[in-house]
Amino acid sequence: MTDTIINLESVNPIEFFGVNNGKLDLLKKKFPLLKILSRGTQIKLSGAPEQIENAKEKIDLIVQYLERNGHLSENYFEQILGGDDAETIDNFVDKNPNDILVFGPNGKTVRARTANQKKMVQAADRNDIVFAIGPAGTGKTYTAVALAVRALKNKMVKKIILTRPAVEAGESLGFLPGDLKEKIDPYLRPLYDALDDMIPADKLGYYMTTRTIEIAPLAYMRGRTLDNAFIILDEAQNTNDLQLKMFLTRIGANAKAIITGDPTQVDLPRNMRSGLDKAIRILDNIDGIAHIALNEEDVVRHRLVKSIIRAYEKDHEIEEQKHGSR
Repeated sequence: MTDTIINLESVNPIEFFGVNNGKLDLLKKKFPLLKILSRGTQIKLSGAPEQIENAKEKIDLIVQYLERNGHLSENYFEQILGGDDAETIDNFVDKNPNDILVFGPNGKTVRARTANQKKMVQAADRNDIVFAIGPAGTGKTYTAVALAVRALKNKMVKKIILTRPAVEAGESLGFLPGDLKEKIDPYLRPLYDALDDMIPADKLGYYMTTRTIEIAPLAYMRGRTLDNAFIILDEAQNTNDLQLKMFLTRIGANAKAIITGDPTQVDLPRNMRSGLDKAIRILDNIDGIAHIALNEEDVVRHRLVKSIIRAYEKDHEIEEQKHGSR
């Protein structure tokens, strides 16, 4: 049996051990074969060398997180303990503090996690309009919302406007229950979910009430001039040519806009063409407008999503070859 003592002088021991040692109990549960004792700013591990080394790695990650953020909820403490792959750990322990876009509730950090997401951040810093195109799960909407929240917190803009086209994907709005708001809200839910990760509930409620943050269907943008705002158009592949032109011409003074879309998931009627492809093509060489392409390597959802995207892309290529040979 081996004994090891770890000093926790660089962090608040209460934040590490938790109220009534709640986090310490989670650590003991994770490593039941170790004897774990706490005393002041020290933690003592007794047991097999391999088990001690594994526990030390987790403790080091937790300490790194606390050194940067100062606070770590029990939920995230447990997730770090349970994260056995590099991607999970990378989500909680940031390699570069400058990559952090937003500090969310419970100490979670929100940042660009992939190469193309970082390009998206850089593009938004240098341009007033950014097109972020890629398949589902690549974090384009989430990163865009984080950039908008950062801009609001840094007082770079006075409001955030998030919009989506309310296009039916297999269901008719008329047959859905509820009033107009209740019919439309499901289309806007991903935007609400992203905001929930980045802004405490009470503050988000205040922002929504005061219209500092506005979430609305694209049709509600017609006739408006959007000044001093960070504007996001999500699911832009479901806009037609006139709708996308209408949106782009709403942008006013001291405003930024990010347009996200996935050209492979168009839900428009078959006789209607998406306006996204045309916009990308004709706005390609305009100074102040950037284009970022994300791909399956940027997927930050379940590991199988990458394989699913590749399978559909391969099938799409086969179908195109069949049609081309006719």
